[in-house]
Amino acid sequence: MDVLIILLVLLALLMFSTFKVLREYERGVIFLFGRFWKVKGPGIIIVIPGVQKMVKVSLRTVVMDVPPQDIITKDNVTVKVNAVIYFRVVDSRKAIIEVEDYLYATSQLSQTTLRSILGQSTLDDLLSNREDINAHLQRVIDEQTEPWGVKVANVEVKNVDLPQEMQRALAKQAEAERERRAKVINAQGEFEAAQKTCDAADLIGAHPPALQLRFFQTLLDLSSGEGTHTYLPIPIELFDSLRKGKDA
Repeated sequence: MDVLIILLVLLALLMFSTFKVLREYERGVIFLFGRFWKVKGPGIIIVIPGVQKMVKVSLRTVVMDVPPQDIITKDNVTVKVNAVIYFRVVDSRKAIIEVEDYLYATSQLSQTTLRSILGQSTLDDLLSNREDINAHLQRVIDEQTEPWGVKVANVEVKNVDLPQEMQRALAKQAEAERERRAKVINAQGEFEAAQKTCDAADLIGAHPPALQLRFFQTLLDLSSGEGTHTYLPIPIELFDSLRKGKDA
């Protein structure tokens, strides 16, 4: 009787270890006597103990931080840059067979690629052309992880830490640029105002009555205050007579 109970317990344990349950985002890479057999899942699968071995792989997107890297840019500026990489396994067989640890391998590859790509860029490109650099990093890393069955969806440069002296230099440069723009805008405004004044003078010179109307409007503006001054208008024709006499 005791032997029968032991056999039943062993049979139950064998059945329990034979059936595996894989979630929707999981796959099982099955090896038969050490050789790759097939990929199973999701759901309930059968793994024969002692004959088959299963390695579980997750197909969900992995978000991995790339540690800060000391980088010397193309214009010899030392910066510290970190990034984040989004990737997932698209081929479970390659992720297990072609590389020992695809997570560690992708992390190391991201660090070396980050130093290599950003070292070929200038500081201005690193600060202003962030989208182009991210796309370049994603393309290069994805090409190198493709044999491992890993698809890199996105790479984002997070922070660019500059030395204190470089931060002060950039602040001075930005201030000088703002002053230059302010002077250009002021000069452009004065030029446009002078141009409009010349146009108005030409228009009034071509139409003498317009000058008289402007003269009356000026008198009205001067007399609208609360002062006690008295203004005596002088006919504009008098100035014309004087001018003609001087020319004669």
